[in-house]
Amino acid sequence: MGTPGYRDHPIDEWDPDAPVDEREAEEFLRQYHDENPATGPVTARWAAVRAEIAATGTYEHTPAELSYGAKLAWRNASRCIGRLYWRSLHVVDRRSARTPQEIFAGLVRHLEIAGGTDVRPGNRDSRRGSIRPVVTVFAPAKPGESVARVWNDQLIRYAGHRRPDGSVLGDPDRAEFTATMELLGWKGKGTAFDVLPLIVESPHDGVHMFELPDSAVLEVPLTHPEYGWFAELDLRWYAVPAIANQRLTIGGVHYPLAPFNGWYMGTEIGARNLADAGRYNLLPVVAARLGLDTSSETTLWRDRALVELNRAVLFSYERAGVKITDHHTEAARFLEHVAREEKAGRQVPADWSWIVPPISGAATPVFHRYYHEADQRPNFYLDEEARELARAGRWWASPSPRW
Repeated sequence: MGTPGYRDHPIDEWDPDAPVDEREAEEFLRQYHDENPATGPVTARWAAVRAEIAATGTYEHTPAELSYGAKLAWRNASRCIGRLYWRSLHVVDRRSARTPQEIFAGLVRHLEIAGGTDVRPGNRDSRRGSIRPVVTVFAPAKPGESVARVWNDQLIRYAGHRRPDGSVLGDPDRAEFTATMELLGWKGKGTAFDVLPLIVESPHDGVHMFELPDSAVLEVPLTHPEYGWFAELDLRWYAVPAIANQRLTIGGVHYPLAPFNGWYMGTEIGARNLADAGRYNLLPVVAARLGLDTSSETTLWRDRALVELNRAVLFSYERAGVKITDHHTEAARFLEHVAREEKAGRQVPADWSWIVPPISGAATPVFHRYYHEADQRPNFYLDEEARELARAGRWWASPSPRW
């Protein structure tokens, strides 16, 4: 749904060794108490937090503050069209996890909860493919201390295997990262949809590489409602778009590892991941199968192929019982969110270029209006180091990754 992971700009500056900004902490606490009247006056809580910051340079959020702060971060994510559901975000508190094994277990659990694949005895909330918005929050950054992080930009990504002739089997966007994984000892199956391993790096335990279990990776094979040949393309995509490398900032406290997911809007897959020339570049393939005239752009062959590719994505997910939304429905729901927020006396930050879908934009109601552009906190941010790790990793990593 244009989840916060699609923000691609870093915050202006963040000094991991700096103490928490008291003004930001106070602003968040006052907002939390104002929007949750049952918590009572903020005075006593703010006095305690101010003393904690003075003594340690930071402070610890209560579970309730953490949960509401994460929801506010989603509400403030200006590039996300799916914010109508911000109150339903399921927040998992994993701040006590320290070792790579504990962190990896939390990441797997995140995907199982989000995808409805948690089959543990007694779990009544799991429904395969239901796709639940989830954020899992790991340990916060503290002044003078190193932090754990995940190299991957999403918990599930497909590899890009570079061939001797320079072409790429799989996702070209992941080619450099895949090459680093191979240098570190990973070997995929050599298909166009090999799921990449997760790399967890912690201050005391170094770099560890983990293969995701099948239970955590829910995938959808793609077919078409009319064209039988579409299944012959042997395409698939994963169900949970869980962004892994963004920093969650709440009240001046930074959480460098806080993977988040919503559910997919079909165009994210059909009009970007599978269609972009720098990704799977399937428009020429689909056009050829459709028998379209590709000799001139005026035939609009790209547009016609794009529509059929997006129809296939929506049809396949719905047939598999995996939650997805279309851009027309979600655009209308976003304006419902805007109306609700305005009724509550709040402006909605929004980036027009991201709210308007990448296909049939002018046919959706979000196209024909302006939006309030602001960087409001709490929020999710992508830092330069995280961006670089997701692009190419650290091929020189030491010690060597452990399985």
